[in-house]
Amino acid sequence: MLRIENLHVEVGGKLLLREVNLEVGEGEVHVLFGPNGSGKSSLAMAVIGHPSYKLVEGRIFFKGVDITEKPVHERVKLGIGVVFQNPPRIYGVKLKDLLNKLAGERELGDGVLKLIDSLNISEDLLSRSVNVGFSGGEVKRCEIAQALATNPDFLILDEPDSGVDLENLELIGRELSRALRGKSALVITHHGHILRYLKPSRAHVMIRGTIICSGEPDRIFERIVSDGYRWCEKCSLMRRG
Repeated sequence: MLRIENLHVEVGGKLLLREVNLEVGEGEVHVLFGPNGSGKSSLAMAVIGHPSYKLVEGRIFFKGVDITEKPVHERVKLGIGVVFQNPPRIYGVKLKDLLNKLAGERELGDGVLKLIDSLNISEDLLSRSVNVGFSGGEVKRCEIAQALATNPDFLILDEPDSGVDLENLELIGRELSRALRGKSALVITHHGHILRYLKPSRAHVMIRGTIICSGEPDRIFERIVSDGYRWCEKCSLMRRG
């Protein structure tokens, strides 16, 4: 579904990603761990094609198509969706109207109505400008609803469990567990709370802009919980040596 080969990415002349190799198969959910500032969000931006993230080396393939040079809208049309860590406020655009547009409908259809209900999105939120005055949990729930409304083949979730309380985490986790059945996804997380609800098939750890190890999700997560990212730092230094 997604194949990344020897990816190097820079922003403003600074190299943020180097030698990134990753492959996510059809119907697979992978999780990407890493400390803050390790390059996880930069990888999400590079895959979706954000123009500020310049690919200086490497290729990105999606469903067998080389999308390295394709703009954002073409990647979205091919079936890539993203839940951003810090989505913008959109003044003057009601959430309801945006969901309609994303779902390709004039009025809220059954699929979107089910999303709204399962994510506990109130009528008040639907009638307000997107993310304006929303709490952290409301922003996350509404961002996930927007991404799922497009029914993407591949979903990138950038820190879906960051800045949300336990109640919102349960709502988000339960809906993502349902929505990702049979789908492909890359879940980016620092502390791994979302794994209470998702069962990824493979895990990766990113340190200093590169993926240093991959393996069984539970084993990697247990090691991170017990030792933090210090053991990953040691692996990274050994590789550089």
